[in-house]
Amino acid sequence: MSDRPLPDPDEHPDLATVIWDGKCQFCRRQVERLRAIDGGRLTYIDLHDPRVAERYPQLSYEQLMEQMWLITPAGEAYGGADAMRALSRRLPLLWPLAPLMHLPGMMPCWRRAYRWIAQRRYRLAACDEGTCKLHRSDAR
Repeated sequence: MSDRPLPDPDEHPDLATVIWDGKCQFCRRQVERLRAIDGGRLTYIDLHDPRVAERYPQLSYEQLMEQMWLITPAGEAYGGADAMRALSRRLPLLWPLAPLMHLPGMMPCWRRAYRWIAQRRYRLAACDEGTCKLHRSDAR
């Protein structure tokens, strides 16, 4: 992660919030990329932060570990590929992806692809802290 702290939902309650896995090196890189293009439109919170369970009791720990979540200021929750689809409408630099994400019948394919990557995220990154091994399903 960069030295700049991620925008916190407590400081910007009027912005959409990305809930992500802060123990995952692959996820960290993706959040840094997302932050670089979000234009100050998003806040971020690690799913392991105790505030997540308090604020979003409708999302179980298992759901949070399965995929990234986008929570809008109105309280709408989008997970995984659906979160990416919602981001493609919110972030101007992702607008070129929006038509692909909105083609009729394509969301099952996007969801399957997202799920495939998410299930392998701990294998897709070099893990220097050892936490990846703890979370990989083949390590159990």
